[in-house]
Amino acid sequence: MFQIGGLIVFCGLLARTTALLDALPLPLDQTPLLQGTPVQDLSPTDLAGSLTDALSNGLLSEGLLGILENLPLLNILNTGGGTSGGLLGGLLGKLTSVVPLLNSIIDIKITNPQLLELGLVQSPEGHRLYVTIPLGITLNVNMPLVGRLLKVAVKLNITAEILSVKNEQGKTHLVLGDCTHSPGSLQISLLNGFAPLPVQSLVNSLTSILTEVLPELIQGKVCPLVNDVLSQLDITLVDSIADLLIHGLEFVIKV
Repeated sequence: MFQIGGLIVFCGLLARTTALLDALPLPLDQTPLLQGTPVQDLSPTDLAGSLTDALSNGLLSEGLLGILENLPLLNILNTGGGTSGGLLGGLLGKLTSVVPLLNSIIDIKITNPQLLELGLVQSPEGHRLYVTIPLGITLNVNMPLVGRLLKVAVKLNITAEILSVKNEQGKTHLVLGDCTHSPGSLQISLLNGFAPLPVQSLVNSLTSILTEVLPELIQGKVCPLVNDVLSQLDITLVDSIADLLIHGLEFVIKV
């Protein structure tokens, strides 16, 4: 009788132990993961959205808006262009005969810096990403006696290439490749101006000068910032995205 009872108890314990073992996760080398699939159960949209959010927040926390607001644009306009009065002097020289007071322009102030929603696309082979960083500023051209002469809205897209590379230890990480302004993305529009002045002529000349100097100026400030932000991204997010890029797997959904 004792042997039968002990056997029943033993069988019950064995069944319970087997159930517990079945519930345990498999060791990593036995887990049926597809090659290139991150350990985290994130959808492609989750990964792409997490990356753009992280980049956007990182740029803002690194002071992007303050950098845009304090661009040394007036200094460049006053000293560049190879003319005696710089680029700004060349502009004023064209218009002084019509508006003599134009010689008294002394200030171009940048206001309302903006970082708009980032865009993300993946290269056809899947090994790299292109992040579009849309920026906006407002230029206020001022005269000491008249006040604000012109108010101009400027928009420009910076495109940053992101690559996945392996270091000597075999760990993957994200690095910045090419970083430049998107051709044709510079938009300059007049918000307001004083009617008595040859506003359109001034806007056309100013637009020509800004097209020459502004994209390079903004690019030189923003691209190093993108590189800094990449180096500070969450390691789990970086590992997941880098692994997908290494294997060329598509995770940025085209809309």
